[in-house]
Amino acid sequence: MSPGAQPGPARSDPTDLPVGELLKRASEQTSRLVREELRLAQLEMQQKAKHAGIGAGMLGAAGIVALFGVAVLLACIVLVLATAMEPWLAALIVAVVLLAAAGGMALAGKKEVAEAAPAKPEHAIDSVQDDIEEIKARSAR
Repeated sequence: MSPGAQPGPARSDPTDLPVGELLKRASEQTSRLVREELRLAQLEMQQKAKHAGIGAGMLGAAGIVALFGVAVLLACIVLVLATAMEPWLAALIVAVVLLAAAGGMALAGKKEVAEAAPAKPEHAIDSVQDDIEEIKARSAR
């Protein structure tokens, strides 16, 4: 054995193999490569889904903490107003302001939803129909 030669089974020179054997090997290698790539993609997507789930949970928790913060801030506003008027009146004023803001946001949201209807890509559909008509016109020539 010469220095640097690898021990093990002798590999035949691919140029000595029949075309059928070469095609068989290429097919096996291609299918193995595709399976390995799919396995790698699956593992990568599992990792990304795990990170997305953790991130979504943290965002949800942050939203809950922020909600409590806003509630305490509103209580503070009620208490500040209660120094100048009856506490029930201070709470009523804050509630009316909050409900008016909610009503305004609801109306604005309703308007936005109405502008989104119907839920289909009208411009893209028109463009595809134009393309089909163009293809028909060119093929008729």
